[in-house]
Amino acid sequence: MRDLALIFGVALAAALAVGLAGAVTLRLLRGRSITVHISVLLAMTVGAVAAGVAVVAQAMFLSPHDLQVVLATVAAAGVVSLAVGWLFGRRLAAAAVWADQARERERRIEKGRRDLVAWVSHDLRTPLAGLRAMAEALEDGVVDDPATVTEYHRRIRVETDRMTRLVDDLFELSRINAGALRLSLSAVPLGDVVSDALAGAAPLAAARRIRLVAPEAGWPTVSASERELARVVGNLLLNAIRYTPEDGTVRVDAGREVDTAWLAVADTCGGIPEGDLSRVFDVAFRGEPARTPAVEPGGSGGLGLAIVRGLVEAHGGRVEVQNVSDGCRFVVRLPAAGI
Repeated sequence: MRDLALIFGVALAAALAVGLAGAVTLRLLRGRSITVHISVLLAMTVGAVAAGVAVVAQAMFLSPHDLQVVLATVAAAGVVSLAVGWLFGRRLAAAAVWADQARERERRIEKGRRDLVAWVSHDLRTPLAGLRAMAEALEDGVVDDPATVTEYHRRIRVETDRMTRLVDDLFELSRINAGALRLSLSAVPLGDVVSDALAGAAPLAAARRIRLVAPEAGWPTVSASERELARVVGNLLLNAIRYTPEDGTVRVDAGREVDTAWLAVADTCGGIPEGDLSRVFDVAFRGEPARTPAVEPGGSGGLGLAIVRGLVEAHGGRVEVQNVSDGCRFVVRLPAAGI
């Protein structure tokens, strides 16, 4: 019994020495990745076992051959343990990182939902209050001259159209988020879609003295759903016009790279703050403190760019934004049609 206690004490001392060295190493590497920490823990565990066995084997006065056999056996077991532990440790680390990213994404989505409810409530409450006031004025006969009555009718129609666009955007976004979007893909000439979008945005651009510039040729053909693609181009154009100062320029161009087609919409808005570049496609993000922007003819409650990203990703493409010399540039990449 005494021998066993002595063996236990010697092995414990050796293991503690390795464990202490491992603890110091972990402290020094506390800023490193989860994979590094798991590797150190595995090495510390295997090293503690190997140290205990080696010390005890030395104390037992084994023959050199027997000692080599014991050490070789421990080394083989250690190599296998480290290899298997490292492999599964990497998977565990990846799962932990994925879970952390998923939680962060869920928190971001939840914040987006809260912001969306707040912003949409404001965007609906303001026109509804105006509609009610004008309707009551017409009903009570407060206004009766034809010019004012006509103006009230026009404003009621404008506000109704604005709320209709907002509801349409909410419905589109809900289809995207629910995975209920069904695309009917075909070969779509990008030039035709851009031409129609430019024609639709021309009155708004003219009212703000903004030049719309686009090449006449060189447009690729993409594999897309024409309706959803038109929504993407239209939202990007309205967003560019909305944030470009008067007498500015919005430029649209496109090209093809092997099996990918790209469309770029650049403006002269002065650029986006670096901290906001990663958030411009978030739901309800407008990049300004005011809830109601100065220009709201095509406003979509902060949903326009979120819809763009959802539709582009549903096509298997991607959208990105970057600052350029005098503004920002949105680039959409979609699968090119094989023709």
